[in-house]
Amino acid sequence: LGGNALQARGEAATSENELKNVLVTARHIAEIIDEGYQVIISHGNGPQVGRILLQNEAGKNITPPMPMDVCGAMTQGMIGYHIQQGLSQVLREKGIDKPVVTVVTQVEVSSEDPAFQNPSKPVGAFYTEEEAMQIQREKGYTMMKDANRGYRRVVPSPKPLKIIEIDTVRRLSDEGKVVVAAGGGGIPVCKEAGKYVGIEAVIDKDFASEVLAEQLDADVLLILTEVENVCLNFGKANQQILSHVTTAELDKYAAEGHFAPGSMLPKVQAASKFVHSKPGRIAVITSLENAVNGINGVKGTIVEG
Repeated sequence: LGGNALQARGEAATSENELKNVLVTARHIAEIIDEGYQVIISHGNGPQVGRILLQNEAGKNITPPMPMDVCGAMTQGMIGYHIQQGLSQVLREKGIDKPVVTVVTQVEVSSEDPAFQNPSKPVGAFYTEEEAMQIQREKGYTMMKDANRGYRRVVPSPKPLKIIEIDTVRRLSDEGKVVVAAGGGGIPVCKEAGKYVGIEAVIDKDFASEVLAEQLDADVLLILTEVENVCLNFGKANQQILSHVTTAELDKYAAEGHFAPGSMLPKVQAASKFVHSKPGRIAVITSLENAVNGINGVKGTIVEG
């Protein structure tokens, strides 16, 4: 689930509004479950973790700020709770007896990942140049100018290697539960001296969802976003909709620069990687409203080998 499944544009970011939006999202997910699919849900957390970082900043003189890995865990619990509430309600209305459970999920990354040498993911509040340089001196953060709106902290975005709690997710799913896992890309951890240690980083949610789907041996990776289809020349007069596409074609279009980094590019890369990983797998990229049509191959961009 992308951010639009949790927060509507221009709407106050309250808990009540998030739950209201989750209820709408839950009706589409329940339709998939009603068709007999076994569903595991992952989700983004960009706006939510951003707000927690703002709260950290606002309250730093009263209570110690939490590090990025802990903030990620907090959003997994918060968003998972709302999905549990909303989806459980909709399933009951449909007469479907399926518990919904959230697993706070760690995702292993390599300490040797080149992303640690090139932090690129903006997080948290905007600052003036003077404020940003002071924070950089005091805390050692990497601060960069972001979209001419000021300076922000940037953190590494390493590639996910594996889901730590994968056996728990699989067992719960096999028992008939609807599982929410790897929210916000998962909590990034590195292995040090035989134990996992949380790190200051953000994992892309699409890449983490792909690893989750691969490790669970899923048949379909369904990426729900704000648009019905992946397009070439998006938003231009010569825009071309992609309905059915092979991984070879998709990789070629990505190499040609058709997809925006941090937006559609990680989605198409995740879709291609998943389909590549095992014969017979498919990936679908479409809008939330077309979830059922997408999974049934009627709408959206269908990626096959």
